[in-house]
Amino acid sequence: MSEPTLRVEGLDVVYRVRGYDRQVLRGVSFEVGRGESYGLVGESGCGKSTVALSIVRYLPRNGRVSAGSIRVAGADVLGYRGATLRAYRARTVSMVYQNPGAALNPSLRVGEQVAEAFTVLGASAQEAGERARAALARVQIADPESVLRRYPHQLSGGMQQRVVIAMALAKDPALLILDEPTTGLDATVEAEVLDLVASLQDELHTSVLFISHNLGVISKMCSRVGVLYAGRLVEEGPVETVLRDPRHPYTVGLLRCIPRGGVRKDHGRLDTIPGFLPPLGAEIRGCVFAERCALADDRCALEEPPLEAVGEGHASRCWHRDRAAELPREFVADLELPKVDRTGPPLLELEGLTKVFRQRGHDVHALTAVSAAVWPGETLGLVGESGSGKTTLARTLLGIVPSTAGAVRLEGVDLPPRYQKRSRDELRALQIVFQNPDSALNRRHSVRRILLRSLRKLAGLVGSAAETRMQDLAARVRLTERTLTQKPVQLSGGLKQRVAIARAFAGDPKLVVCDEPTSALDVSVQAAILNLLVELQAEKRVAYIFISHDLGVVRYISDRIAVLYLGRLQELGPADVVFDGPHHPYTEALLSAVPTIDGGGRDRIKLEGEIPSAASPPSGCVFHTRCPRKIGRICEETEPPLVEVEDGHHLRCHIPIDELRRLQGKTEAVAR
Repeated sequence: MSEPTLRVEGLDVVYRVRGYDRQVLRGVSFEVGRGESYGLVGESGCGKSTVALSIVRYLPRNGRVSAGSIRVAGADVLGYRGATLRAYRARTVSMVYQNPGAALNPSLRVGEQVAEAFTVLGASAQEAGERARAALARVQIADPESVLRRYPHQLSGGMQQRVVIAMALAKDPALLILDEPTTGLDATVEAEVLDLVASLQDELHTSVLFISHNLGVISKMCSRVGVLYAGRLVEEGPVETVLRDPRHPYTVGLLRCIPRGGVRKDHGRLDTIPGFLPPLGAEIRGCVFAERCALADDRCALEEPPLEAVGEGHASRCWHRDRAAELPREFVADLELPKVDRTGPPLLELEGLTKVFRQRGHDVHALTAVSAAVWPGETLGLVGESGSGKTTLARTLLGIVPSTAGAVRLEGVDLPPRYQKRSRDELRALQIVFQNPDSALNRRHSVRRILLRSLRKLAGLVGSAAETRMQDLAARVRLTERTLTQKPVQLSGGLKQRVAIARAFAGDPKLVVCDEPTSALDVSVQAAILNLLVELQAEKRVAYIFISHDLGVVRYISDRIAVLYLGRLQELGPADVVFDGPHHPYTEALLSAVPTIDGGGRDRIKLEGEIPSAASPPSGCVFHTRCPRKIGRICEETEPPLVEVEDGHHLRCHIPIDELRRLQGKTEAVAR
């Protein structure tokens, strides 16, 4: 048998922290065959990225491999030093990181950076330039010359990731490592990047190690998967087998955390994995998952199980591997969700909301005449690609940026366009939870101080009244007393997001904008945050505007869905109707791009090109330049109105609803 491209055997990695070695990886072993895609999954802190950094020999200074071996293309890479190590990184292995913006030098044009990938291989300047253009064409960038002249900040996230992939593949590496390469991308862009990686892998026969917490992506891209927990490989096998018949309680727990099969919040709360990962370097005697496992017994606490076969190519590290599917679910009391009464007046109204930015002498129409309403206790999901106007809509209704035209009404009263002109009651009524709590929380202040400041500013509470209210807030979002004394930098991503939610609820808001609040979180933490939002909605009757590119999450939590494209509302209606169809052709394309754990779903509808510039939107229907259902000149010349085609279901399309129903084949369950 030929040597696999990657063979990791008994890998131990330790970090030196405050004079002590803290073990991060514990005897990790796996292989990636030639031309194979292998997925590595697990929560943040499990050691996935440490595995990748060990392979490319980029561990931080305080990290070292204390045992084991790593062989790439038949060679032991742990023995590489100096020029040999540089040659290995330049020719044999490449890595694509989660954030392409951070991987590109903002002060250099794209052409210089792509050409450098070839000059380090010995190409002349002229040859490197020519090969750079060819590399961008290979990753399906339509206008390489234009892109080569731009700076990274002038490219979209999807385009930046294509550039990084082009640079990574410039040397035709034996092994390509992808570390969460699509986490920050929209569904359509994610699908394009995944299709690109798959086609290039077929063309170049490159082996791929794919690291992700998105199990749908792993299902689509990989043939085998390894599940990592606290530095231990706890399950491994063919992707289809592991996802269909998991034999480790941790894998079972991860799969249960994901909203699947069209489940919604009124069907019950999502399962979560109780407890937390062991702290870095903790001494673990028995099974690494025992403290969080409902099947664990005395043997699990005292004796670590071996990784044993449970089927062909399928292995599990569990004493109760045959009972893993019987893992008890966490007891969750039934919630009485508020009934949304749309016969009464809405809580929030947007009427003809328009926002025009002035950039470089051009008008950029970020929002155009958007009208919608949200009722008390309701969640309105807001979806669309980057550049569609979702965040601008949120910032405009909050008064962070003033609207150019139109009105925002709260309980029938027009709000001033700027938040500085709004009263305390108006400010406390509308709050926001941002995607990245690191940027939203003051890292110099303790959690207690952050919450007390919000209570003073929003609710006017000080002294013992503020302390009592703060303790109540902390209890509602399940923050411990120890957490209150810590600063954000000391907290996990999930805990920081809980602090951000507690701060938003400090003034008893009537509506909270949730702007991608779970996109950077593991599925287990995501489930806990979604459950928390649903509980607070049931208790407080608060309304949400929920922005996300994860359509499965949007379907779970939303009562109605609004679809934006180029600043226009294309579709608005009940969640089940919008997801099951018939839908607007743009919505249809978005839903077809969602990778699912169960496979199946609908055939992918590819949208050609990127979203047109808002500075020069297309005439007629703004979607006609990319629409796979375009019917002729009427789409190019006449913009369709937003009309109610069914009870509560609005569409902006020239194609009649019955024809859309015929074209799309009745209803289909899509986002799981």
